[in-house]
Amino acid sequence: MSALDVAFLCLESETTPMHMGAVVTFRPRGQVHARKLTALLAERAARLEKLRQRPRTALFPPGAAIWAEDPDFVASEHISHHHLSSLYEPDPLSAYASRWMGRPLDTGKPLWDLHLVTGLPDGEFALLLKLHHALTDGAGAYAVAVGLLDGLPRVTKRGRGGAEPPAPRSPVDAVRDALGTTLAQAGASAGIASSVVRATRSPLSPISAPPSTERRLGFVRLDTGELRRIRRAHGGTANDVVLAILSGALREWMINRGQRADDRTLRALIPVSMRGRSAEQLGGNKLSGYLCDLPVGLDDPVERLLAVQREMSRNKAAGPSRGAGAFPLLADRMPPMLHRLGSKAAGLAAPLLFDLVVTTVPVPPNRLSLDGTKIEGVYPFVPLAPRQAIGIAVATYRDSVHIGLQANGAAVSDVGSLRDGVLKSAARLLDTA
Repeated sequence: MSALDVAFLCLESETTPMHMGAVVTFRPRGQVHARKLTALLAERAARLEKLRQRPRTALFPPGAAIWAEDPDFVASEHISHHHLSSLYEPDPLSAYASRWMGRPLDTGKPLWDLHLVTGLPDGEFALLLKLHHALTDGAGAYAVAVGLLDGLPRVTKRGRGGAEPPAPRSPVDAVRDALGTTLAQAGASAGIASSVVRATRSPLSPISAPPSTERRLGFVRLDTGELRRIRRAHGGTANDVVLAILSGALREWMINRGQRADDRTLRALIPVSMRGRSAEQLGGNKLSGYLCDLPVGLDDPVERLLAVQREMSRNKAAGPSRGAGAFPLLADRMPPMLHRLGSKAAGLAAPLLFDLVVTTVPVPPNRLSLDGTKIEGVYPFVPLAPRQAIGIAVATYRDSVHIGLQANGAAVSDVGSLRDGVLKSAARLLDTA
């Protein structure tokens, strides 16, 4: 395990479960054969090495951990089928997924959980997948999808045909290279640490939350064609447009909660993947990040979009390896024992740096299916940092942008206001295009 993987493992607690989640919906043409689907999923999961492993403490270096094959692993024990009734819940999938999301994974076993949920309106069914953040990041979760869904093309590393293998280095060269890397990282780490100190603020976030085991989930779907119209009218990237829409939604949500939004910003941590494209790099966490001040204090939707564009342009000009948002790189260079001793305190200090996480999860452009049934929606969910009320994850699949809202149940009794705010904010910005 990398030091960052160990950090995510050490942050785990009953009120701060550190698993990512995804709710994937399907609309079959005929009857759903739950027993057949769970057997198929168990068969595929058993072939994935990462899903057969559990964390185990290593002797050296102190505090380190490794992945070890679980001798008692049975894939079917991680897979459940639940048939719901829509008679008593206005949104039965959201209600069920909220309860499921709040339950931590058993860190003594392989760190994943999969539920097949049937009995949804219009004959739909859903897969609910949890993966601990120590196991992988959002981009690395693609490797799990490759194994669980039907025949996705696997990412392979292309070699240089006929190329000579590199000449072996001498021990002196190896030591010199390692020392150079260490010194370079030390200088970069000092720069990140200095930026983190300068970026700290008052911990009194307007959307802070008490510790809670309860979670509330919400699903929002936006049309990519409408987002393209907004981009053609006002410029920026697709991510800028989504961040501007979310800023408007958070503004309305705060006002509905009786909080002042004018002349305020909410600082979002925007994770940035640092991994390459080869299959060998799909495990573990390879993350940096940006800190972006979301302009919730601006009422005009175009002004919000332009403000987001300026913020993200500034972040991109600096790059993902510099600035306070790059603190995951700093964490990955620290000795694992420091994470064992200080991760809980560091987690509690998260509000000093950011108010919420807004992450984008890559989804392959292929038409995805399970046992021949095509996927309708892919809603990702990001773990909540301690004392934070909201976490937002975004995935673009086919012609829609799918947004997963996760809220601390003690601070947010219903995510409906925020969900409606996203739709209203998108409509206002579209009207200007």
